[in-house]
Amino acid sequence: MLTERWVPAGWLCLLAGLTRPTGAALVAAVVVAAALDLRRSPRHPWQRAQAIALAPLGLLGYLLFVASRTHDLFGYFAVTRGWHNGIDLGAAFLDRLGEMLAAPSPWPGLAVVAGVIALGALVRWAHRDGLPLPLLVYSLVIVVLAFVTSGYFGSKPRYLLTAFPLLLPIAGWLAGRRMAWQAGIAAATLAVAAAYGAVWLLGSGPP
Repeated sequence: MLTERWVPAGWLCLLAGLTRPTGAALVAAVVVAAALDLRRSPRHPWQRAQAIALAPLGLLGYLLFVASRTHDLFGYFAVTRGWHNGIDLGAAFLDRLGEMLAAPSPWPGLAVVAGVIALGALVRWAHRDGLPLPLLVYSLVIVVLAFVTSGYFGSKPRYLLTAFPLLLPIAGWLAGRRMAWQAGIAAATLAVAAAYGAVWLLGSGPP
């Protein structure tokens, strides 16, 4: 998409959508970017229109395949309800966060709040830094999906790993810093990641 090769982008998005429904983030990126580009420059629209048409087909195919196996048009969502996962607009996340903050030791809850604030700052930074529109749309949809689903609380950071384009402004900022800054921030990040992994691995469930 960044090089405006719309038809290959549409086909690759189709293939990605065949793997799992979170391919919706890629569909949004392709459709929004192609549609806005088509609006800016309506001449020779065929390639962009083809990308818009191709992008959601893999995701639809995935959902229809599950529907055929479950004999239910909305079978995928019925299956996910079986493991207490679904779209709840963030209700489960807020409930769990409230429990953590009300616990005798609220530090994990405060760490989650700090993480959410940091994530919001990353989104704002990426927008102000001019992150290309497809990457911004893709990352925003990933973030929204992570918080509006009711899946296992500890898996949300794992979901957010795929929103890695939000880290590009940090990478650009670090590239202009001295080696000591780069090494120090890398070491601190590694320590936090190791501590997080240890806490969840030895806690109530997998990270």
